[in-house]
Amino acid sequence: MTVSQLPVELSPLTSSAALTQLLFDARDDLHEPWRRLFGSAAFAYQEGLTHQERTELSYRRLRVVNAALSDPWALAGDAEALSALHEWAGVADAGLTTILSIHYNLFLGSLREHDHGDRDLGPYLRMERVGTFLCTEQAHGNDAPQLQTTATLDRVTGTLTLDTPTPGARKWMPNTSSVGGPKDALVAARLVIDDADHGVFLFLTPLTDASGRHLPGVEVEPLPQTASSPVDHCATSFHGVRLPWTAMLQGDHGRLTPEGGFTSSLGSSRKRFLRSIGRVTAGKLCMSGYSLGTMRHALTVAVRHAHQRVTSGMTSGQRVPLFAHRTHHAPLVEALATTYAATLLHRAVTRRWAQAAEAEREDTERLVAIAKGWITWQARQVMTECRERCGAQGLLLSNGIAGQLAANEGTITAEGDNTVIWVKAAGEMLLGGFSPRPVSQVPPAGRSLLDPEHLLDLLADLERIRHERARTRLRTRRAGSPLERWNGASTSALALVDAHVHRLAAAELLAAAEGTTAPGAVVPLRDLQRLFALRYVAAHSGELLAHERLTTEQVRQLPETVESVIGALIPQALALTEAFDTLDQLTGRHPMLHTGAASN
Repeated sequence: MTVSQLPVELSPLTSSAALTQLLFDARDDLHEPWRRLFGSAAFAYQEGLTHQERTELSYRRLRVVNAALSDPWALAGDAEALSALHEWAGVADAGLTTILSIHYNLFLGSLREHDHGDRDLGPYLRMERVGTFLCTEQAHGNDAPQLQTTATLDRVTGTLTLDTPTPGARKWMPNTSSVGGPKDALVAARLVIDDADHGVFLFLTPLTDASGRHLPGVEVEPLPQTASSPVDHCATSFHGVRLPWTAMLQGDHGRLTPEGGFTSSLGSSRKRFLRSIGRVTAGKLCMSGYSLGTMRHALTVAVRHAHQRVTSGMTSGQRVPLFAHRTHHAPLVEALATTYAATLLHRAVTRRWAQAAEAEREDTERLVAIAKGWITWQARQVMTECRERCGAQGLLLSNGIAGQLAANEGTITAEGDNTVIWVKAAGEMLLGGFSPRPVSQVPPAGRSLLDPEHLLDLLADLERIRHERARTRLRTRRAGSPLERWNGASTSALALVDAHVHRLAAAELLAAAEGTTAPGAVVPLRDLQRLFALRYVAAHSGELLAHERLTTEQVRQLPETVESVIGALIPQALALTEAFDTLDQLTGRHPMLHTGAASN
């Protein structure tokens, strides 16, 4: 079968409204309030501010956000609402997004998930005091269970003493400066009773007085400015800071009495630690939300710019929009497929996390981690492409891409470095957390490269091939130590995770197409799924050919098939970006979108 004989659907006019409903779960109450708030004048980009001034502005805006909330406590307990907040806040102010993520998710969220009946939470809910979260230490990032900060119980006084024993134990990069007003922190520290280490728990610790001055024993050193979001990053140490025994956040995983009695339902210190910092999983959803919002915004800007700016055509005197050129529009159309897939995957993962029963938590946490790594990495690629397609104007912070791209680097590291959380997920998948799909009984030669189900089967083939290869290498007797065996398997194991998340995302795209009755949404969604899957299949066609999951003729067809799907999507590009529902009040402030039909 030649490419020209492959079935091609004729698309009706793409329905932006129907696609918007699919992308945003038809829940106006979840996204619309944030969409309007962050499109308001209070969140307009301000030119010429210093790093300090931008940080101060972010804290003022944090209080604007809090004032708009009917129930901050309820927000902290709603993973879907928190993620939606990040999707819209990130476009307007990356620094604000960082500090609101810490306050609402890590700080208030952790308080929610521990015993809190006797605490006065009013100052945090009214934003009289800002909450921050101190876990990572300078010498303990990826091996966080080895944290050295201690909280030692004095049985006589019933108090705890918080100490930073070494320079490497300084809490690294939390927003603990005096900027932003009075602050308290949840500090991850080892509970020590009579020289016995009971593991890492969280301790509610005042950092400043009512005027914002740091309290005795709290040492805060501002860190050099990062290339990421403008936040008051600091290194923080504690020297003999006295806390009441009630400062420890307690639950079944660890309870403390003033007399020094300690009980726990968990015998493992590692499990106690993971339970204490459980809000990091919701934080991964929030980081993904930031990346999604900025991806969609960058694409909206880049696609609109490409349609309104003109340049030379192929004949003398001809002037055409930038988007008329294949070299310009193909990367943007491919980015649209990725962004739709990422958004729909995130929706599915967030729902699953919000609804997961206790027995499903481990599998769901792994899924959240896999999605977070992939979405934040894809955001980097998509925004980089959009920045390039906008030329020098894309470098201007006021045009809403370059600053968000730099800030996205923080999401790749925050709430678990992407490679590290993927390594953990890969290990779990190899040791029983994943079962590959069986080989399709339909021979590849009888299937079309435009068949969405065939494309899903090809992605499943890549999962199975890599799973088998990684397990074989993990069990080889040639390597001596466990580390050597893992090193031999890790490349294939990470490739397994990559194929897995691509299949999941492609499946969500197809499910969206099959789940809608709007004719103007079905065809573009199918084409987006085809393009998304075909690009991955094409990149790994040699692997599939070697394992006889593609024929030689199909490999030859792949470039032309990809071109045909891109061609079908080109006329729909503006409508597909309009479905992102980016506020005109926001995009209208970007200088390059109201320059008229300027030429290069």
